[in-house]
Amino acid sequence: MIWYTALVLAVAAERLAELAVASRHTRWSLARGGTEAGRGHYPAMVTLHTALLGACLVEAWLGNRPFLPWLGWTMVAVVAAAQGLRWWCVRTLGRRWNTRVIVVPGLPLVTGGPYRFFRHPNYVAVAAEGAALPLVHGAWVTAVLFTVLNAALMAVRVRCEDGALAGLAGADARA
Repeated sequence: MIWYTALVLAVAAERLAELAVASRHTRWSLARGGTEAGRGHYPAMVTLHTALLGACLVEAWLGNRPFLPWLGWTMVAVVAAAQGLRWWCVRTLGRRWNTRVIVVPGLPLVTGGPYRFFRHPNYVAVAAEGAALPLVHGAWVTAVLFTVLNAALMAVRVRCEDGALAGLAGADARA
């Protein structure tokens, strides 16, 4: 169980690193005339992602969830793949990657990297990690709850992001 706690804490550290990167990117984007959309749902997203980490540990420890090697190791691989996909997104978007929805006028839509395959690959990574991390140590209630709540939140988030990007594309077409 100690190693699972270490894994969850490592994911938490990775999330803090994401926030540091996002903070730098926010300053860069806003300095170039970027506009933020979706401020209303952002606190819910932060709360859900923070709660995921805590719930993983609470359910595994208090629920005395067993480590099932066939499931646990498979889910560790999914968590690692999700991290790889997330950082591929960060690298592909460069300074445009953010935890917020900020669109900078005049920049073209990114269609390389993982965006060749998925419209929102970062959200694929979030969904995979959110389901897999709890299941590493049998926290199936957390996996189900996160998946359902994240799906509802992503419906809002994707609509927001698509709307912001469509507005940008429309402005580029008029220029």
